[in-house]
Amino acid sequence: MNRRLAAIAELEALIGHQFADRDLLEQALTHASVGNGATHLIHNERLEFLGDRVLNLMAAEALMAARPEAREGDLSRLMNKVITYQACARVARAIGLPDALRIDASATKVGARDNDKVLGDACEALIAALYVDGGWEVARAFFAQFWADELANMDDASAKDSKSLLQEWAMGRALGVPRYNVMDRQGPAHAPRFTIEVAIDGHPSQTAEGRSKIEAQKAAAALMLEYLEGQA
Repeated sequence: MNRRLAAIAELEALIGHQFADRDLLEQALTHASVGNGATHLIHNERLEFLGDRVLNLMAAEALMAARPEAREGDLSRLMNKVITYQACARVARAIGLPDALRIDASATKVGARDNDKVLGDACEALIAALYVDGGWEVARAFFAQFWADELANMDDASAKDSKSLLQEWAMGRALGVPRYNVMDRQGPAHAPRFTIEVAIDGHPSQTAEGRSKIEAQKAAAALMLEYLEGQA
């Protein structure tokens, strides 16, 4: 058994579901870089679209059950903490998705296999595949197991988000407030993708993507913090 097949078998063991539709699983694990965009190749972007909706519905259901008295605004705030592409990437790594993914060699060389966005999208595609192959209860069981930590820590007031931490760092060094610029916006109105750049005087800017401006800003701030830590 080759390394990737072994990784897929281990992944199925970890998530507790053996796929009946092997082609569906392969689609979920195939990155768009494979085949250089060939139209005959089915990759995971369509499944990622569905998985995003399934994931949000499962999170909304879990949050409403956990916070029966919470108002809509509070639930939305908690949703933004629980469902991020970074959280999806953490889950992807926990279940061994990097080794199970089918990615073009050139994309692998530039780090796609360990890229948070690539892994987050693949995690959503896998959720869609679980939903299609096994139904709602199978997808919900996956969410309950692998989002348990995110749900448990959603009220941790000590866990400041990356934007707050970056602002504190910059203000503490008299560098002013970090500046966030929208570099690009793609996708339909119901599922946009934002590219945001964050800039601080005296340091190279950092750029990241997200499904909302806030998510992209936080992702860019996290990259800037990582860069600054490396300079310390």
